[in-house]
Amino acid sequence: MGILRTNTLSGIGTDGPVFDGVTRLDTFGYVVPPVGVTSDRTLAGVTTAQGSIRFNTDSQKLEFFAQDQWFEMVIDTPDLAVGSNTGAGARGVFGGSVIAPSAPNYSDTIDYLTISSTGDAIAFGNLSSLRGFVAACSSSTRGIFAGGANPTLTNAIEFVTISSTGSVTSFGSLSAATYTAGGCSNSTRGLIGGGFAPNTSTSTNVISYITISSTGNAVTFGNLTRTNNYGTTAVCASSTRGVWGGGGSAPTQVNIIDFVTISSTGNATDFGDLVTLRTTAAGCSNATRGLFAGGYSPTLLSSIEYITLSTLGNAVNFGNLTSARSYIAGCSSATRGVFAGGQTPSKTNIIDYVNLQTQGNAVDFGDLTQLKYALGGCSNAHGGL
Repeated sequence: MGILRTNTLSGIGTDGPVFDGVTRLDTFGYVVPPVGVTSDRTLAGVTTAQGSIRFNTDSQKLEFFAQDQWFEMVIDTPDLAVGSNTGAGARGVFGGSVIAPSAPNYSDTIDYLTISSTGDAIAFGNLSSLRGFVAACSSSTRGIFAGGANPTLTNAIEFVTISSTGSVTSFGSLSAATYTAGGCSNSTRGLIGGGFAPNTSTSTNVISYITISSTGNAVTFGNLTRTNNYGTTAVCASSTRGVWGGGGSAPTQVNIIDFVTISSTGNATDFGDLVTLRTTAAGCSNATRGLFAGGYSPTLLSSIEYITLSTLGNAVNFGNLTSARSYIAGCSSATRGVFAGGQTPSKTNIIDYVNLQTQGNAVDFGDLTQLKYALGGCSNAHGGL
């Protein structure tokens, strides 16, 4: 057996060196494959060989060439992330948004990030249509995006597989076209409540539910204690409770906190009050603690409040976002809460994060792929799982 030790090979032609026969790489370290952006896949004068492997710095994934096309190497397992997951499997996904004053005013883009890390979001795929003010919820495998407007309201429910990337698949329909609603879930059920329905001048307190692992139309669950025609996106959950905080009937904000038992059906019950009247805020949670962040009251807010999900009572001050903004989206793992986008009052691509177990101010995480607000956020490792 020959051993080749070299840092430089020259005079080998445009197709690179060829190792004929069985070749073994005997190292206790690692092998670095070719690295480059998507456009580097095809180099002038080079024929891509079947079985070629490279690391794509755009997608941050290994990919291989087979059947005359490139495929991503994707980790796809039902055990990728659960509510206790704090590692690389905990992924946040943000879908739909308003990107005004750019044209078109609405976006269908879906971004994703790894909650345990920091850095800019990466393109995931697309919704079936351009729209914002989307409600979101999720299991450990599926992300659900429901309703929204462009500016006409829609009743569409769509889903993605969080562990992979790609565009949405149709799930079913809400009972009415709805936007500015808020979503939450446990491992089996997703709940969508409040918002405008069935048009932009009629507010609703209706809560609907779906079984996330299947497909089909939403079913009536019950009602919130008050109608909310905007800003009911501040929603969080444990495995047993779904909680809506704040919202209002324009132009009035409220500090009401409602809760339901997710596994049953029925009307919401009073939980307590937020510290601040607020609407157009974001919510997220781990299994024990729910957070409500940002919003409007009647000026832009940076404050974050929290509740203990297993008890009843008023919210307590937690800290502040890196900037005051409204119409933001939230998602979480067992340890981190992430808040993305919003109006400051200009649209923004800011992503912040906090440590859910402690109290304190948010820290910069990175940026979304676009300046956007009124987006829906979910994860495969939130407090309801």
